[in-house]
Amino acid sequence: MSRRREALSGQLSDADLRLLRIYRKVVECGGFSAAEIELQISRAAISMAMSDLETRLGLRLCQRGRGGFSLTEEGTEVYEATLQLLAATEGFRTRVNSLHAWLKGELNIGITDNLVTMPDMHITNSLSALKARGPDVHINIRMIPPNDIELGVLDGRLHTGVIPALKSLPGLAYLPLYKEASQLYCAANHPLFNAQTITREQLAECDAVIPAYAQTPDIKALHEPLNATASATDREGTAFLILSGRYIGYLPTHYAERWVRDGKMRAIEPGHWHYDTQYSAITRKGAPPNLVLESYLEELQRLVGA
Repeated sequence: MSRRREALSGQLSDADLRLLRIYRKVVECGGFSAAEIELQISRAAISMAMSDLETRLGLRLCQRGRGGFSLTEEGTEVYEATLQLLAATEGFRTRVNSLHAWLKGELNIGITDNLVTMPDMHITNSLSALKARGPDVHINIRMIPPNDIELGVLDGRLHTGVIPALKSLPGLAYLPLYKEASQLYCAANHPLFNAQTITREQLAECDAVIPAYAQTPDIKALHEPLNATASATDREGTAFLILSGRYIGYLPTHYAERWVRDGKMRAIEPGHWHYDTQYSAITRKGAPPNLVLESYLEELQRLVGA
C-alpha cells in the first residue's frame, strides 16, 4: 500500500518563493548545468534547493542523473502552478508600484516567431518608448506559438501578446497592428527558379512545405493545389526546406527579402500566389490595473494610429 504524502501546509514564505524561482529557471534551462549559468549559483546549491523544495512540497519534481533531466508528472503540474503564482506575485508588485509616479515592474510579452523584420516596427518602437518612460521596467519576451500566447494571456502568465488574428476569443481584447504579406517562393537551385512562366500543373508536380499551424480558410485554399510532402511548425523551418532547393513554400515577404536580395530565392507568380495575415496585440479583458501594461499599450496605439 502506497503511503499518502502530506499536503503542503502553512503559508508560503520568501524562502519558498526563492526555491520556486530557482525551480522555474531549472525547468526553462532544461537542467541543473544550464541553470547554473543563468542563476549564477553552483550546481550543488541548485541541487540542494531542489531537494529542499521537494521536501517542502512532499513531491518528486524531477529525475536527474545519468539518464538526463526530466520532469515527473507532478513536476510538470508544479511548474505550471509556479508560473501562475509568480505572475500573480509580479502582478501585485506592478499594481502597487502603479500607485507611484514612476513606472516599475515587469512586462511579460509573448510574440509569434520572425516578426522582428517587419518594416512597421510598432512592437520594437513601443518597447523603446516604454523603457524611456520607465527605466526600471523589466521586459520579458517569450517567442512561443500563438495558442500558447493566448493561453498565457488568459491565465495571467503573460500581460500581452502578438499573434495572427485567425479567430477571436471572448476573453481577449484585440488591437490590430499590421498586415503581413506572404508569397510563394522557391530557391535558386530549384527547377522553377529560372522559369519564365509557371503553370498550376508545374506547381502541383513540385514538392511543397505547408505550415503545421492554424490558418484561415482562404490561406488554406492557396495551399491545397500544392503537393504537400513536408510541413514546418514555423517560418524558419519553412525557409530551411525552401533553401534546400527541393521544396516550394510560402514565406512572409519581409522575412524572405534577405534571400531574394542575394539571389538565393524568388517569388513564384506573386500576382496570384500570395496572401495577407492580420496581426494583433492581445490583452485579457477584465485584467487588474497595470500601469506598465497600460503605458505600453498607449505607445502601441499611438504608433498604430500614426
